[in-house]
Amino acid sequence: MKLLNPNKASFGRHETFSLRYFWLTKGFQAFADNPQIFKSDDATVTLGVGKNMVSAIRYWLRATQLLEECDNVLQASKLGTTIFAKDGFDSFLEDDATLWLIHWQLATNAELSTAIYWFFNCYHKPEFNSDETANALVDFVAHQLSGKHSEKTVRQEIALILRLYCPARFRTKDIEDVLDSPLTTLNLISGIDGKNYRSLPAARETLPLGVFGFAVNELFNQMNLVSMPIKTLMYGEKNSVALGSIFRLTENALIQLIEQLVAHYPIFQLSETAGLHQIFRHEKTDSLTFLNRHYTGTAQS
Repeated sequence: MKLLNPNKASFGRHETFSLRYFWLTKGFQAFADNPQIFKSDDATVTLGVGKNMVSAIRYWLRATQLLEECDNVLQASKLGTTIFAKDGFDSFLEDDATLWLIHWQLATNAELSTAIYWFFNCYHKPEFNSDETANALVDFVAHQLSGKHSEKTVRQEIALILRLYCPARFRTKDIEDVLDSPLTTLNLISGIDGKNYRSLPAARETLPLGVFGFAVNELFNQMNLVSMPIKTLMYGEKNSVALGSIFRLTENALIQLIEQLVAHYPIFQLSETAGLHQIFRHEKTDSLTFLNRHYTGTAQS
């Protein structure tokens, strides 16, 4: 998780290529076999894509935090190895839980997927068109971020988000985007009439408890908290991670998931003090615990 830092933001590093099926699998496993693959002359052959797509695959692996950079050295993250290694839990992206997990990873990476972070944490219009949303993002960049960012590149990020999350049948037809991104199946963005879109809170019945628990626990670890108001979990603070908004949950759906989490994971507890509803965590734990229980079939979905 990389929270918003005005001095660390990026736009356009995906080479305008949306995430495609098997890119994460191909890219992660090629990297595991050869950590220099993205610098190799053989990368286009190994990955079966053009040179620009090689750069895009590397970007998406980093944006989803499956690969991470430490002291200028690229390495596999624990999450990436757990899920996408050849013996990982879901190396071929067959479980919807992995799609929700990828979405969470993108929407909490303000440094490398700044526009996606902004859209799901900070932009709360349930219905919108691409132009007004691009204007809002440009305004956010101008007033909240440091450094110079090309307005054209920033505006293009909204089209990228729509290609990532909105099925092609709702979008203006683009010959380069006849294949949907895997994230369109999450139904987080849908089209209204070709120019207008909606991203509405819903029950999100396909969101597994294991992924929800992973996300809640990540927030506790990141913020080093013992308790958290339900309101903060739902809406976040200004420009911060808002779990309920990221998953586009209704308030009732969030409460139901929290109740399930408390029932299945005793380290959590719900409490009301002076009219403030909070969730408590009694001990610090590794977030991968929740994913292990999901993928091994020992967690309630």
